[in-house]
Amino acid sequence: MNLVHRHRLQLVGFVLSVLGWILTGTCNYLPDWKNLNLDLNVLELWTMGLWQTCIVQDVGGTQCKDFDSFLDLPLEFKISRILVSASNGLGLLSLVISSLGLDCLKREDTEQKLKKQLLLLGGILLWMSGVLALVPVSWVAHTIIQEFWDEDIPEIVPRWEIGDALFSGWFGGFFIILGGSLLLSTLCLSSDHQLPEWYAMADTQDTHQHLEIGNRRL
Repeated sequence: MNLVHRHRLQLVGFVLSVLGWILTGTCNYLPDWKNLNLDLNVLELWTMGLWQTCIVQDVGGTQCKDFDSFLDLPLEFKISRILVSASNGLGLLSLVISSLGLDCLKREDTEQKLKKQLLLLGGILLWMSGVLALVPVSWVAHTIIQEFWDEDIPEIVPRWEIGDALFSGWFGGFFIILGGSLLLSTLCLSSDHQLPEWYAMADTQDTHQHLEIGNRRL
């Protein structure tokens, strides 16, 4: 792979990973993982996130309240809080490690092997971070959809719907995995050109050996 193209591909992968990390962090703290529309005396929108619940009214603004205890959360929200928080922490760590392995950072030739190892480790950790974000988001979405179409619940009962935070989590997890894949691909593609170079060195050595033998005969 051309050196300039590899630099650009690494830069695109790193930027996508940063964007995905920001989106998953936003998903973690947005209070609208699921929404409930209530048309009582005034139109109200109830939202529920990993850390707080909010009531949005047409008149009176928004009122939010943090959960008093971790045990107050539904099971899927407990697991989701742990997994998404782990994804954010692991994502930050992987971004730092990946940045140290980028080719745009000028280093000595003796450290090129270390840079490749850092980039490999960062790409793998980015994949793990993306999966840790996608799993809880998809689980909560599945639970909401399952309850929404549950025939045992009377139609008059309001149903929870998917909130914007889940879309932020989906896009974030996808961007992190895509960015990590691009970073890893630069390692695989760059290794393809090491084989012809080795052959060229071997041919050069053989040529020198033949010349030496010929000179000795003369």
